[in-house]
Amino acid sequence: MSLYPLVDRLTRPLMNRVYRIRHLHAERIPASGPVVLAANHESIIDPWFLGTATSRPVHYLAKAELFHYPVVKQVLDGLGCIPVRRQGDLGRAASAANLVLERGEVVGLFPQGTCLPYRNRPWRRGAARLALAAGAPLVPVLLVGTERSIQPRTRRIGFPEVTIVVGEPLPTAGTEPTRKAAVELTARLEQAIGELREPYGEPRHVWFPADS
Repeated sequence: MSLYPLVDRLTRPLMNRVYRIRHLHAERIPASGPVVLAANHESIIDPWFLGTATSRPVHYLAKAELFHYPVVKQVLDGLGCIPVRRQGDLGRAASAANLVLERGEVVGLFPQGTCLPYRNRPWRRGAARLALAAGAPLVPVLLVGTERSIQPRTRRIGFPEVTIVVGEPLPTAGTEPTRKAAVELTARLEQAIGELREPYGEPRHVWFPADS
């Protein structure tokens, strides 16, 4: 049984009200068919923010460690999350995500891999590889202000105004996701989100040192 519709009905109005979320160009997210949403990552609750950008259920890739706790595992399974072992079998997670896309559904990823505010957070190729393999559009999404919802250093909770900007989908073809193709598409994704961010400036982090 999917918990997503119930959780979405409960949390979406609350998130929109508490954070006064402003959605820009959300209509760019296709209303049907397979889609890969890829956003910058500034807060541990970014999945809830990103989920408000579309009425469609979003299947997130989540750290496999979270599935070790029975109650948390049941919730994550019910929400359709896909476990990922960062140093383990990434192929299994990719296969599960591909099945979701083959069903014409939505997968959500945060290619920076962590919300901790290191200045150097290279964008990983997973979102591009999934989109290329499935022939699904890769949709860049910018989250603005979410870093002030739960601050990484102090765990201080805030209620900032949040803006979510959806970029133009990056089209793909269902081809072999070679390293070269994935690198190029990831670079286009990073550039697209960077261009969306220009009017807003950098996140309001107290940045971790580059060598942390």
